[in-house]
Amino acid sequence: MPPDVSSVPDVSFVIAAYNAEATLDRAIASAIAQKGVSLEIIVVDDKSRDGTLDAARAYPEHIVRVLALDKNRGPGGARNAGLDAARGRWIAVLDSDDAVFPGRIAAMIGRAERANAEIAVDNLEVVREDGVVEDAMFPRQYLEGLGEISLATYIAGNVVFESKFNLGYLKPIFLRSFLDENRLRYDEELRIGEDYILFAEALAMGGRCVVEPDIGYAYHIRSGSISRVLEPHHVEAMRKADAEFAQTHRMDEEAQAAFARRGRSLRKAASFLAMVQHIKARSPLKAIRTALSDPAAVRHMGMPIAVRLRRVAAQFAVGVGR
Repeated sequence: MPPDVSSVPDVSFVIAAYNAEATLDRAIASAIAQKGVSLEIIVVDDKSRDGTLDAARAYPEHIVRVLALDKNRGPGGARNAGLDAARGRWIAVLDSDDAVFPGRIAAMIGRAERANAEIAVDNLEVVREDGVVEDAMFPRQYLEGLGEISLATYIAGNVVFESKFNLGYLKPIFLRSFLDENRLRYDEELRIGEDYILFAEALAMGGRCVVEPDIGYAYHIRSGSISRVLEPHHVEAMRKADAEFAQTHRMDEEAQAAFARRGRSLRKAASFLAMVQHIKARSPLKAIRTALSDPAAVRHMGMPIAVRLRRVAAQFAVGVGR
């Protein structure tokens, strides 16, 4: 029998949670506060070691559906479990340490449906760990100028180390039927960059993405978050996923050019991070060899995230043995 349309929520919030006891209530409360839409909230506990599962189960089952995984599957695997369980017409992924504003989903669905689009994104508010709210992640004029995001634009906006924030930070909502019909799910092998690949695949498969320039998502910066700590094995996994993407999806000339540029940035990032690791390990000769083998990587020393990494390496160099 076909599903009862009246019982299908407008949106399913999927919240993957791992050791998120301290922030989960904030995320859930912001989802509950959505105006103008019907919704369901699915919290997927990714085998947490703290009180996350208890915090999620404190809500009535008709408000929060809880899935407790029997083993840790990482952010992609936890989100996939939520996607498989979702019933809403639209899917909104909400990180367990973030929040959304009350009118967000109604505005995004409205804009997407007026354009007959399968994907929508909006602007983000950046909140520091001390609670101070920074400027919007993207200038409103920039998002208004985009209007829609093509595959080429999205890939070009995901060049590593070229800016503090890139388009990979966007938090899209997806039409669930589009994801299901195209068998789109997160790459569970990736611990960083899984959002990028899913979004890119959706665009490559013909999904149209419209842009709502208003701020609807509060992105909380948290020190030690996996999304803020890039390591060499993360970059190698991203390069592997990109190679598989290129073999699976066709790209026009503009997208191919953007893809090549992103590939070069990942190669440089890999060399730079290897160099930093050698410095941390007090192996200057290895660091020098890495720099000589890929001089372009040294240029990353001037980028904001690279400056922070260099300072860490310098602290290791002078601080060990004190």
